[in-house]
Amino acid sequence: MNHILIAITALTFIAPVQAQDAPMVPEIPPRPAKGEMSFFITSVGLGDGANLGGLAGADAHCQTLAAASGQPGAETKTWRAYLSTQASEGSPAINARDRIGEGPWYNAKGVRIAVNNADLHGDTVELARKGNILNINTVLTEFGERNPGEIRVSGMEDAGNKHDVLTGTRADGMAFTDTFDRTCSNWTSNKENGSANVGHADRLTSFTSTSWNDAHPSRGCSQDNLIATGGAGQFYCFAVD
Repeated sequence: MNHILIAITALTFIAPVQAQDAPMVPEIPPRPAKGEMSFFITSVGLGDGANLGGLAGADAHCQTLAAASGQPGAETKTWRAYLSTQASEGSPAINARDRIGEGPWYNAKGVRIAVNNADLHGDTVELARKGNILNINTVLTEFGERNPGEIRVSGMEDAGNKHDVLTGTRADGMAFTDTFDRTCSNWTSNKENGSANVGHADRLTSFTSTSWNDAHPSRGCSQDNLIATGGAGQFYCFAVD
């Protein structure tokens, strides 16, 4: 009897076995939610070289294409062309980045291409190193189609090269301040002379050296000049609301 009591008493003083902590599982950040289209590259230009009818004409083209796209909510949004103008005859310069709202922006497939202006333009060292995701797979037309570029992708081998996108803009989204014509007389000229700064829509990744908004000047302002340089008078459109 005493042996049994001692055994029971001894068991009461045995420390309970501690369960081992479960291994830490790293938290996976959620994927960005898809959104209604608020960004696209125009499927077609206006066909008159870099004469877009000024900013008003370019904005109207964005609005028309968005309304005809069939994308949910596109018709009710306010659209702006991503174009800068240069100071002239007492009129101040207008910066493309100041025209397009604050984001976020999504392409026609619902993929978020930038959170805000700082993200879009790489305003900080960290953001610049990260880069935005504007590339051949995400720069889509209002119909959700890839834009033909110099870099060939499946199904577009014979589509030609239309990778030049009119911007008139520096890499930071600001207008140029020199006297060289970077905007084909602020988007009113279709002449052989003059020039428009363009970006490239067919980047392979975010980390290629070519720029989505500041690649090189066009050869001139006529439709033939734009085609010869590698474009067709297309431009980017952003929804401001």
